[in-house]
Amino acid sequence: MATSTKPYISRALWEWCCDNGLTPLIHVAVNPQTRAPVQFVKDGQIVLNISPSATRGLQMGNDFIQFNARFGGVSQEVSVPWGAVMGLYAKETGEGMFFEMEADDSVPDEVATGLEEPSIIETESLPSNKKSRPNLTIIK
Repeated sequence: MATSTKPYISRALWEWCCDNGLTPLIHVAVNPQTRAPVQFVKDGQIVLNISPSATRGLQMGNDFIQFNARFGGVSQEVSVPWGAVMGLYAKETGEGMFFEMEADDSVPDEVATGLEEPSIIETESLPSNKKSRPNLTIIK
């Protein structure tokens, strides 16, 4: 089986966002391999800002995205397997890409239903600007 294109395309989109002064966000379907602050997960998903100013030690390898970030003033280590990444896009424009989830990338029911509702939501929502639609493409 060939290596997934998702990390390669995502690294290019991240670089494009940074080069253009945009904020790169990743939309993640939390799974058992995901290490992220559970209190900010909603409906089994979380959106994370992965800009250089929001992260420390960002590493976008071929298997995981790893970095440290502050959530509610507390530094936490975040680790997201590429299989859990649903998309990467620019916060300001919505431009980016969403990925088709493969069967083994899905979120198990016990993870999606066992997460607490956050009391303070600090995650970003998907762009909802009706005037200009995001340029997103589903890839395999």
